Amino acid sequence: MKSCGVSLTTAAVAFGDEAKKMAAGKASSDSQEESLCLSLEERQTLRGMDSRLFGFVRLHEDGARTKTLLGKAVRCYESLILKAEGKVESDFFCQLGHFNLLLEDYSKALSAYQRYYSLQADYWKNGAFLYGLGLVYFYYNAFHWAIKAFQDVLYVDPSFCRAKEIHLRLGLMFKVNTDYRSSLKHFQLALIDCNPCTLSSAEIQFHIAHLYETQRKYHSAKEAYEQLLQKENLPAQVKATVLQQLGWMHHNMDVAGDKATKESYAIQYLRKSIEADPNSGQSWYFLGRCYSSIGKVQDAFVSYRQSIDKSEASADTWCSIGVLYQQQNQPMDALQAYICAVQLDNGHAAAWMDLGTLYESCSQPQDAIKCYLNATRSKHCSNTSTLAARIKFLQAQLCNLPQGSLQNKTKLLPSIEEAWSLPIPAELTSRQGAMNTAQQAYKHHHPNTEPVLNHSQTPILQQPLSLHMITPSQVEGPSSPAKKTRTSSQTKNVSDNWNSGQSVSHHSEQQQVYSLCLTPQKLQRLEQLRANRDNLNPAQKHQLEQLESQFVLMQQGLHKSQSSCLSGANEEQPLFSTGSAQYHQATSTDFKKRNEHLTLCSDSVPQKVADSHLSSHVATSDGQQGIIFTKDSQPSKHRSFVPETSRHTGDTSNGSADVKGLSNHVHHVIADVVCSPNHGDSPNLLISDNPQLSALLIGKASDNMGTGTCDKVNNIPPAVHTKIDNSVASSPSSAISTATPSPKSTEQTSIHSVTSLNSSHSGLHAVNGEGLENSQSSTKVDPPLVNHRSTSQIIPSMSVSICPSSAEVLKACRNLGKNGLFNSCILLDKCPPPRPPTSPYPPLPKDKLNPPTPSIYLENKRDAFFPPLHQFCTNPKNPVTVIRGLAGALKLDLGLFSTKTLVEANNEHMVEVRTQLLQPSDENWDPTGTKKIWRCESNRSHTTIAKYAQYQASSFQESLREENEKRTQHKDHSDNESTSSENSGRRKKGPFKTIKFGTNIDLSDNKKWKLQLHELTKLPAFVRVVSAGNLLSHVGHTILGMNTVQLYMKVPGSRTPGHQENNNFCSVNINIGPGDCEWFVVPEDYWGVLNDFCEKNNLNFLMSSWWPNLEDLYEANVPVYRFIQRPGDLVWINAGTVHWVQAVGWCNNIAWNVGPLTACQYKLAVERYEWNKFQSVKSLVPMVHLSWNMARNIKVSDPKLFEMIKYCLLKILKQCQTLREALLAAGKEVIWHGRTNDEPAHYCNICEVEVFNLLFVTNESNTQKTYIVHCQDCARKTSRSLENFVVLEQYKMEDLIQVYDQFKLGSDQYALSLSSSS
Repeated sequence: MKSCGVSLTTAAVAFGDEAKKMAAGKASSDSQEESLCLSLEERQTLRGMDSRLFGFVRLHEDGARTKTLLGKAVRCYESLILKAEGKVESDFFCQLGHFNLLLEDYSKALSAYQRYYSLQADYWKNGAFLYGLGLVYFYYNAFHWAIKAFQDVLYVDPSFCRAKEIHLRLGLMFKVNTDYRSSLKHFQLALIDCNPCTLSSAEIQFHIAHLYETQRKYHSAKEAYEQLLQKENLPAQVKATVLQQLGWMHHNMDVAGDKATKESYAIQYLRKSIEADPNSGQSWYFLGRCYSSIGKVQDAFVSYRQSIDKSEASADTWCSIGVLYQQQNQPMDALQAYICAVQLDNGHAAAWMDLGTLYESCSQPQDAIKCYLNATRSKHCSNTSTLAARIKFLQAQLCNLPQGSLQNKTKLLPSIEEAWSLPIPAELTSRQGAMNTAQQAYKHHHPNTEPVLNHSQTPILQQPLSLHMITPSQVEGPSSPAKKTRTSSQTKNVSDNWNSGQSVSHHSEQQQVYSLCLTPQKLQRLEQLRANRDNLNPAQKHQLEQLESQFVLMQQGLHKSQSSCLSGANEEQPLFSTGSAQYHQATSTDFKKRNEHLTLCSDSVPQKVADSHLSSHVATSDGQQGIIFTKDSQPSKHRSFVPETSRHTGDTSNGSADVKGLSNHVHHVIADVVCSPNHGDSPNLLISDNPQLSALLIGKASDNMGTGTCDKVNNIPPAVHTKIDNSVASSPSSAISTATPSPKSTEQTSIHSVTSLNSSHSGLHAVNGEGLENSQSSTKVDPPLVNHRSTSQIIPSMSVSICPSSAEVLKACRNLGKNGLFNSCILLDKCPPPRPPTSPYPPLPKDKLNPPTPSIYLENKRDAFFPPLHQFCTNPKNPVTVIRGLAGALKLDLGLFSTKTLVEANNEHMVEVRTQLLQPSDENWDPTGTKKIWRCESNRSHTTIAKYAQYQASSFQESLREENEKRTQHKDHSDNESTSSENSGRRKKGPFKTIKFGTNIDLSDNKKWKLQLHELTKLPAFVRVVSAGNLLSHVGHTILGMNTVQLYMKVPGSRTPGHQENNNFCSVNINIGPGDCEWFVVPEDYWGVLNDFCEKNNLNFLMSSWWPNLEDLYEANVPVYRFIQRPGDLVWINAGTVHWVQAVGWCNNIAWNVGPLTACQYKLAVERYEWNKFQSVKSLVPMVHLSWNMARNIKVSDPKLFEMIKYCLLKILKQCQTLREALLAAGKEVIWHGRTNDEPAHYCNICEVEVFNLLFVTNESNTQKTYIVHCQDCARKTSRSLENFVVLEQYKMEDLIQVYDQFKLGSDQYALSLSSSS
């Protein structure tokens, strides 16, 4: 890894020279210059300070000297940059970004990091830079970009000293994005790491337990919570929260026991939680809910009152109080409680519904309708259709009533308008006043107050955590709709004033902008004063007026400044694009949890007011989203790490956990203009107190910059549409992501609005004839106007000579130092992290988006073995090929794979079952049938072939019976079966029938399935399961479903969701019949577009189940091949092709993977191998192991393929020798172990990367001969000195050297023999 430390010698000398030149000047000038000089001791201290110290260095109290030094260093650097007019080494900007990050000046840190990115071609080698950038994005809740930055760090340096902190934050962000599989993996990786971190192991264990609860895995969650309670020295706050979660699970979840027993356990757990933390308002609220459910009304009231006293007023608490009052037949009190709830959270659907029910019970239908309408307007209303029907019913009743009858009728309750203005109960106002006073007295500062620590030292944040629950409503600031309205209107006026004012010179505008810029402290103060407008004293009101005036002027100035200085960037978002209140209202609205209306009340828990925060959404256990806050640690000894969630009588979990105390402490600052993580944009906060310095930071003085502030980080002209190839592992990859279109990325719009550190055309070029280490250019270039598939390559092209002999390689590996350890990347050493490809340019016209499917019709056996058929199928231009009539031409006995034969052969054979919803093949609706979605969930179970055969037959019989019933009722079959997209889009779908799909049935056992497998040997060599020309036949061991046959048993509607094959290998699929299957296919070039759609829908492209929306693909100009596979047809899926399949009738299919011996197949397989590693996903095909087996077993005649394989061998040989020598130099013995025949390749038991040759095995497993393998990085994280591990060697270096030297380019005749061999 390249060090990000910048030499301060040059800077110090420059500062000294300047001071000498100014010696004859005024004394004040001398004093100023002298103050900018850094002493030798200061330079030594600063040399080791970068982003890796973030959260481990105190800046207050006893750390004030460090803060002063950092501030002085920032001034020194800014002065030098100004004097040099920005023409300084890029490392100056990187170090400036680090200093600002440590000072928690995130906007300046982001600006400096952006400048460094624009100047440094190989920025991706700088782990500290990427880590700092990720922390800044994490602070602004730009999770989309933070995830990519952190993944870049782990990819380029798996042994990064802050890897544990990265895994922790990745776990939190993936949890927010509902990618629970990835979240769990990163939490587990953080847990095994013995390095310091900002959260304790107990807190990480809590997150893992809560993750199970969020996924409704209640038994696993219960076990994990109980296991955590048994831990010694468990912090009181963690203990209180664990008990709280257990109590709520027993009350509300599907756990064993009758209701009375569960409620008894719930109350016991909650009482213990309150004993551990008497000030937990949430525990009191839960206890009130439990008492209410068993009819102890008085105890419930007491608990709710305690909840309000212990925490801030919660809409959910008041809603629950309203329910109790209504149950006690106290409608007026219930009304007041409900009004309090909706004033605290105007979008609280459950409270509006309960209020409507109350009005309806009091015969006031007009008020009830208003309440129901408010409920339906909430994003979190889960039963809109039911409410709509109720509203219609009430409206019909009103129409039938005599005119004037309602006016003459005495009202039991005030109307909703009258109730809204009723005095708020004293309980609420007194509590709010206390909270407001506390807010105003709160001083914002970072708690880290100890001296600087080394990277290996223990972090500071080890205090016990407080577990305050925070609801989404707190994001909006004001506690009543009236306050919200005032704030919103003020912000609207501000934004309306952007375009007002007279034009002035650019220079004066810029000076004015930065002279009026509010500091983060003032911005925070403004937000606090706005939130508490009604409780301000005269002095505070005067201060609020001043700050708001400055804020308006600042927005006007910034808008005018940006519009005048950004050429061609008229559509860029200004710094404060929507105003603080509007932005935060939108954010909180987007991320607030939905409240289900079960019985009469909502069950969200109480909340603590966050003094300074920025919201981010957290997924609740039922796939809904909540709010997570991280705020500055207060002087108290508590930090919160669990949020609240919607709680209903039938709710599923205690919300989503929130971690507080992370060292970057997310703030609620008016300047936080960030986009949703699901949108492709990143923050662009370029604020500086010095306008000249700002101009330099935003690249004004640089020729390398783009046309404006926002697109400078992309280096992409705003109006230019380009197809820049960023194929996985290709060299022109960016720091964070490819240039991503705006949220409406389905349209081909210009990409100048992207503001991440991302240049889809910067980086490295195709390998040329230079030496191996210098074979790639690192020069950034402007993108071509039109480009096709990239010429950038991850591995050497034909022009590269793989010249080093093994002796030269080993010689070069010697004396690299004790820590000269390489990561396991099998690509070029100078290749940046992989990126998905952008959509090909120019886009296809709309009439080309439904291309005809390449089809071959076979008449006889000779046609099947005709060589051009092989060439046609493997041609990269053909993403899919349908070979019609294959079974008939080769006289295949497909009956051997029929359900009847399978039952006769092995009726107890295991079948994996996926329970799905029956839907039209070209649509995918949510379970309620209200909207089209991408997520395609199914429940997994297991059965036997015999039992599934019964289900398949009964399904067919049931269908026949339904057909007969329709005919007897004289209904037209075609009308009833019509499921056109046009009609289905106009009405609600569903309810959907449940079906079962029998999948992944293993037919690898040659003894059980001898006849079936022998029948497949009749196929042409290039599609056989085993052949010399099939790469997967050289793996040397079984990979189920890839180099073995799998069977699929289907009923109509059975779905195989969208995917690419494992490691992008080709696929063969034969329909046994008797029914058809419908296929949807997208070329490999467009997988990046589908990956973007998955990210926008909070789906993992590699691991989640998704069914594309064809309308989205059409709008994004993605071509889709669509065809029917009939019995006997073979479908060939080419390398990397994306596809999804649905059964039309009752049928069986067989499928397996093949790997043609082509450069394209190998290249795509290696690219996916690296992308999997980047995404922390296991590669089923061990490409390192396969490459060495290929070198042993076959001769390659294709120069491109040969050079790619040879280079991979070269890199792995270097890695093995370097690692071996480093271990021996450190005194670690390498024990010979060898390999057995057919022994599978090894993967790390922790991170699942492939481990080749040198296996790190725990002492215990080595003794027991179980051999639990770790990679080097995970072994060192678990045991720094590897004292708990033995290193086993599977290959002698002499053997590897021999294989490497003997692997030479073969002849064309050999390739011909491979293609024709069986």
